[in-house]
Amino acid sequence: MKYPETKEILNQLVADLTQLHMVVHQHHWYMRGNRFIKLHPYLDKVMDELANQLDEVSERLITLDGSPVSTLSEIAEKTNIKDEKGNWDETIDERYAKIIAGYHYLDDLYREGIKASDEEGDYATNDLLTGFLAEVEKRIWMMSGEINKAPEIDPE
Repeated sequence: MKYPETKEILNQLVADLTQLHMVVHQHHWYMRGNRFIKLHPYLDKVMDELANQLDEVSERLITLDGSPVSTLSEIAEKTNIKDEKGNWDETIDERYAKIIAGYHYLDDLYREGIKASDEEGDYATNDLLTGFLAEVEKRIWMMSGEINKAPEIDPE
């Protein structure tokens, strides 16, 4: 089997991108506050970006003869992003902090995928993941700035 570690990480990304999309969608629905009018449509763009990454990662996995997880039960079993019931009691800053935490997790997972794909010689996947890592880091920076925090993306 060619690229086994890369394929495993791609499938992990499928699960986690799906879950983070749902987390963002939940906060998009449950958001209230004085910045709602500005931030509600912003989260539409965030969801579009996650959906694009999900589609590209899934298609790359299929290109490598892999099989992406594709059911809710598979996603729930595989994801490492926390699931919470929606509520009206969180501030916008608290909601953004949870989304940013999910993005930090993706940042680490994309880095793992970049390393694995490089070691396995899968340079097309490496290029794809490198581009998505840049998108994730920019999103962390922008969302962190909205809640008056530093992006904290400098890897150790």
